[in-house]
Amino acid sequence: MYVPGISYLKTMALLTALALAGCSTAHSQRVTGTSEADAGPRVVIYVIRRSWHTDIGFNASDLPLPLAAVRSQLPAAHYLLFGFGDQHYLTNHGRSIGGLVGAIWPGPGLVLVTGLAGTPEQAFGGDGVIRLTLSAGQARRLEEYVLKTLVATDSVPKVLATGPYEGSYYYASTVRYSGLNTCNTWMAAALKAAGLPVHSFGVEFSGQIWRQVREIARQQKLPVAQPPEENLLSGSDAR
Repeated sequence: MYVPGISYLKTMALLTALALAGCSTAHSQRVTGTSEADAGPRVVIYVIRRSWHTDIGFNASDLPLPLAAVRSQLPAAHYLLFGFGDQHYLTNHGRSIGGLVGAIWPGPGLVLVTGLAGTPEQAFGGDGVIRLTLSAGQARRLEEYVLKTLVATDSVPKVLATGPYEGSYYYASTVRYSGLNTCNTWMAAALKAAGLPVHSFGVEFSGQIWRQVREIARQQKLPVAQPPEENLLSGSDAR
């Protein structure tokens, strides 16, 4: 992440110092093995990479209540994407320097929900999407994690504002954003909460989580796109 007025090396040094001060706000336990709770149809999820940002995608028809309540805002969507971010920066459309400081210093977070009529691959291209298959239990734990990060009133997630483009909304989040808890940290913690072999500590860049997800897809023997290696971790890669 680059902050105007601060050199790249100084920015990375600051992040390293913050990392030594403590770990991310997202905590979860890895779930191993199978149980009766895993019984049921398997569920396909989508990990989407948009440059420095990552989203989790679901088939809208797979979402149970209360998380499915977000479908009321996007009734025509066949797929719903969830991505964490810095509230101040995103709601100001990235225009303010103060918003960029949120990439390092803690501040309120939010979750951007995007509805798609077509498949994620149609929207972002095959090299920007990885499909993973989860057991029923893993999918439920992932959905519970996402729901837990949304502010809800009477079990209904709270809409903050319309999103940056048609078919998207910002939702208030219970999680604070910082240089140690970026959208990519949130993604890693969510997948870890589902029981997937992912580590979340120290994950701030999209390339860090993307490589882990690619390896899981290989183990599941699913098709995996191969983006250029030099794009997996770059200075513009994360916030």
